[in-house]
Amino acid sequence: MSVLERLAKRARARQARVVFPEAGEARVAEAMARLEGDGICLPVSLAEPDAGLEAALVAARGMVPALARRLLRKPLYRAAAMVAAGQADAMVAGADAPTRRVIEAAAIGIGLADGIETPSSFFLMLFPDGREMIFADCAVNVAPDAATLAAIARASAASGAALLGEARVALLSFSTGSSGAGASVDLVRAAAEATGFAGPVQADAALNPAVAAKKGLGAGNANVLVFPSLDAGNIAYKLAQELAGAQALGPILQGFRRPVCDLSRGASAADIVAATTVTLALG
Repeated sequence: MSVLERLAKRARARQARVVFPEAGEARVAEAMARLEGDGICLPVSLAEPDAGLEAALVAARGMVPALARRLLRKPLYRAAAMVAAGQADAMVAGADAPTRRVIEAAAIGIGLADGIETPSSFFLMLFPDGREMIFADCAVNVAPDAATLAAIARASAASGAALLGEARVALLSFSTGSSGAGASVDLVRAAAEATGFAGPVQADAALNPAVAAKKGLGAGNANVLVFPSLDAGNIAYKLAQELAGAQALGPILQGFRRPVCDLSRGASAADIVAATTVTLALG
């Protein structure tokens, strides 16, 4: 059974109500029909603004009612408020909206989980040879400091454990152990020390047991790769898509009180179905 089949089974058991604020977009509409037809979730329509949604936004941020009413005119905020008000269990958006807008709406309407200060994201990478991996953070944090990188690693480890059964985390760098020096290496080293995960480690040592043994760090069998910057993570996942034929599902957002998926604006209907399935399996 593939990882998507396993996750679809888990999602079906939940029968979550999912709001799609971009339901008028053709790819999203097709994905919603597939998701409902396959029994993976219950797509719900975007509600009209009402007192319940206004109260949910006021409670989430303590904002004045007039501001809440203004925000509820925007579909992303209205969808987030529906999740906050219990009218939906999850939100899937981003086919037309940029990541920062999805995150803003989710942060205001849904809020961050307890103990989380910075949201992050990951892609579930499915390779033609059967390998299943988490790549993080490839969509949200441009230049994380050591504390943020450590938080990304912890959140990604939890996502990896939930989706893959076991999280073997490597914090990547251009240097393995003490073989190199520089500000970026020091940043990764600090995050690794704070979390106990392997790092700093080069990609070959993270993925190849023989290289890991030679360089003396980790087992070389990582399935959760944490990149030191958005540049590195975003470039890596797109290279994996184009050169290795990997399927990239996401970006899936981490750190919110309820499940939120930020779709790639180039996502196909099939990608939206898969990304929604992954999001619900996490929830």
